[in-house]
Amino acid sequence: MNTLTGKQFKLMLDSGANHLSNRHHEIDALNVFPVPDGDTGTNMHLTFSAGVKDVLVAHNEHLGDIAKILSKGLLMGARGNSGVILSQIFRGFFQSVEGHNEVNAKQMAAAFIRGSEVAYKAVMRPVEGTILTVLRESAANSAKYVDKNPNITINEYLDVLIKEAHISLQNTPELLPVLKEVGVVDSGGAGLVVIFEGFRYALAGNPVAVMANIDTHASAQLDMANDEFGYCTEFILRLEHEKMDYFSEDKLKRDLARMGDSIVVVQDEDLVKVHIHTLIPGDALNLAQRFGEFVKLKIENMQEQHAAILENSHAHGIEKPRKKYGIIAVGAGEGIKAMFEELRADVVINGGQTMNPSTEDFVAAIRSLNAEHIFVLPNNSNIILAAQQAESICEDLDVHVLISKTIPQGLSACIMFNPEVNIDSNLEEMNAAIAHVKTGQVTYAIKDTTIDGKEIKANDYMGIVEKLIVVCIPNKVEAACRMLDHLVDDDAEIVTVIAGEDASDEEIAQVSAYLKENFKAEVEVHIGKQPVYSFIFGVE
Repeated sequence: MNTLTGKQFKLMLDSGANHLSNRHHEIDALNVFPVPDGDTGTNMHLTFSAGVKDVLVAHNEHLGDIAKILSKGLLMGARGNSGVILSQIFRGFFQSVEGHNEVNAKQMAAAFIRGSEVAYKAVMRPVEGTILTVLRESAANSAKYVDKNPNITINEYLDVLIKEAHISLQNTPELLPVLKEVGVVDSGGAGLVVIFEGFRYALAGNPVAVMANIDTHASAQLDMANDEFGYCTEFILRLEHEKMDYFSEDKLKRDLARMGDSIVVVQDEDLVKVHIHTLIPGDALNLAQRFGEFVKLKIENMQEQHAAILENSHAHGIEKPRKKYGIIAVGAGEGIKAMFEELRADVVINGGQTMNPSTEDFVAAIRSLNAEHIFVLPNNSNIILAAQQAESICEDLDVHVLISKTIPQGLSACIMFNPEVNIDSNLEEMNAAIAHVKTGQVTYAIKDTTIDGKEIKANDYMGIVEKLIVVCIPNKVEAACRMLDHLVDDDAEIVTVIAGEDASDEEIAQVSAYLKENFKAEVEVHIGKQPVYSFIFGVE
C-alpha cells in the first residue's frame, strides 16, 4: 500500500501491542542486573497497552487524531524509564502526523525521526546502546532508503525499518560494555523491535492476537489512606468435573495475589467464589476460566466510585482544607508505608521494584491533594521519569519531584521536611538529605551471570551498595553482614535497617547484633515488609 489510513493504523497498533504482550517476559529476561526486577518488557507492555486501549475504544479513524489519542494514553500510562521513553517516541510521531488523515512512507519515516528527537530530549543524560539508539539509527537509515526510493510502499518501509532496527539492536553490546559482559542486547531496544514487528504483521494481513497466557506482573496501585482504586471484581465459578482433582484453592489465591489485593477465595464443592481488587480484571477472569465457567460475575470501577464521592462531596461544599505542603512518596510494604505516613507523607503510592507506578498514578495522587506546594519522592531511579511526566502535566500546580532513588533517601528527605519554613528552605534541606544518604540492599539473584567481573549464581543472596554488587553468597545474613563492611565506615552516625517480608526475626536479630558489635553508629531497626529486598540499609 502506498498510504496508511487511520483504520490500518489502528490495526497496526493493536497488533504491535499484542505482540509485545506475548513477548514481554522474554524482554524482561534481558535485564542486565541479576535482581528480581527485570521489568522493562512489562513496563513497555503496560504503557503501550494503555495507549492502544484508548485508541481502540475511540470512534475515530482519522490517523492524526488516532496518533493524538495514542500519545495521550501512553503519556498517562507510562511506567518506568522504558515506558516513558516509549511514550515520548509516539509523542514525537503524533507531532509529525498531526492533521494528516493518511500518510505515505516518506511522512511515516519523518514521524519516526521526530519521535527519536523528542525521546532524546526527554532524557537528561541519554545513553547510547539503548532503545534511543535503536530508534535513532533505524529511523535515520530507513529514511535515507526512502529518499533514494521515493515510491516505496508502507509495507516496504516497515521491512527496512525493522531490518535496520535489528542491526542496531545487535550492535548495542558494542556501545554498552555491561551488555557485552552479560551477553545480552538492550531490553528496551528489543521491546521496540517487537512492536515494529507487530506493525508489519498487521499490514501483511496476519495481525498478532494475544496468546492465552497470564500476565503475573503485580501492577502498582494507588493506595491513598483507606481508598482503593482499580476494579472490584467478584465472580462465582463452577468447576468443570474433570478439572476438580487438580484445582487448588490455595494456588488460585497465590496466583491472584500477583494481580491485586483484598483477595477472598472460598470453595464449596464445585463452586468457587472469588473477590479481588485489581487494575486488570481480565487477567483474573482468564486465570479462573481455565477451571470452569462463570455462574455470576460483577466488575465495578472503584476509581469512578471514588470520583463520584468526591464530586458529591464538593457539590455539598465538603472539601479538604487547603494546606501549605503535601508529600507524595512511593514505597512497597506495609511497614514502609507506615514509616512514610509517620513522617507526614499524605499519599503513599504502592510501588517500587517490579511495580513501577504510571504517570497517571502520580497525577491522580497530585490532584488529590489540596496543597500550595507538593513534594514527590519516587524513591527508585526507574520511577523518576514517570513522576517528572506527571509534574509537567500538572503545570497549574507547584509540584517538585525530588531525585530520591532509594527508600532510605526518601525517608531522610521526609525527616528534614519542616512545615514551618518556606519552600526554598525545604527543597534545600530535603535535597541535601538525599545526597547525604548511602544505601545498601540484599536480594537474591535470579540467574547465573557475570557482572563487574563478579560471578553470580542464581538464588544466592547479593549485597548491593548503591548499584555495585559487592558480595554474592548462599547465606542471607552473611551476605548482609559482608555488604555492611563495604557500606558502613567510621563517619557513619546512623544506620537504618528495614527488614523485608522474607526476613525472619532471627535473621533480623543477627544482622542488628553484627551492626552493634562492629560499628559505632546508632542502629534503628524497622519492619518494612517490602518484597524483593530482604534488607534495605540507609547510612547517614
